[in-house]
Amino acid sequence: QVQLAESGGGLVQAGGSLRLSCADSGRTFSSYAMGWFRQAPGKEREFVAAITWRGGSISYADAVKGRFTISRDNAKNTVSLQMNSLEPEDTADYYCAASWRTLISTMPSEYGNWGPGTQVTVSS
Repeated sequence: QVQLAESGGGLVQAGGSLRLSCADSGRTFSSYAMGWFRQAPGKEREFVAAITWRGGSISYADAVKGRFTISRDNAKNTVSLQMNSLEPEDTADYYCAASWRTLISTMPSEYGNWGPGTQVTVSS
């Protein structure tokens, strides 16, 4: 049983940084792709970043490319999202998700397990 839990959200000024972490206390962590998604108030959940189980393939949404970095530590069962140069448009609830598959995907439907989310607020 996968159990994901995010941490690291909070309030930050525009231009600042935050580092989100996601711990998986369930199944064999290293076997599957992991992703980060976000959902702003009144908007649909959108893809942010994803990484394969060995970290050999990474994908970012265009909106965060060059500012966010996803990484994972399979020995510690964690996946992280380093967010730099934050903008007010990055304000959202951020969710960690574990894929059904080893290949990365930008589609929420490809992810079977989700954490409860952590809130990120960027003030202007």
